[in-house]
Amino acid sequence: MAGLQSGTPTPESITVHGQSRVLEIRFSDGAQYRIPFELMRVYSPSAEVQGHGPGQEVLQTGKREVELESLDPVGNYAVQPRFSDGHDTGIFSWDYLYFLGSQQDRLWAQYTERLAAAGVDRDAPMVAAAGHGCASH
Repeated sequence: MAGLQSGTPTPESITVHGQSRVLEIRFSDGAQYRIPFELMRVYSPSAEVQGHGPGQEVLQTGKREVELESLDPVGNYAVQPRFSDGHDTGIFSWDYLYFLGSQQDRLWAQYTERLAAAGVDRDAPMVAAAGHGCASH
């Protein structure tokens, strides 16, 4: 997440739509995406969500109604959202936002498969991870 991949399209406009809970972003290559806040939240690039390595991802639930309280720039390569559930440690690079937008259908399918495999509903409250002692968040 330190920077951009060579040739990555950059945002020309970013609009937060609070009522519909989507981030609309238009990129320099002409691509335009409407990324739901829920998708951003359940796929946050933070260690809290992604873990510290493969297989350590934490399944996020209860995020359907999550709102975006703020969206702060990080240098010239990313934004850092603050969500209404208090989550604010994910830094979303332009690369990652482009990925989320362009792969929405596949990511939603993976998310619903993970929910089904875990036997939980998308709207189930988050269960605190016992013994999680990561000091990075």
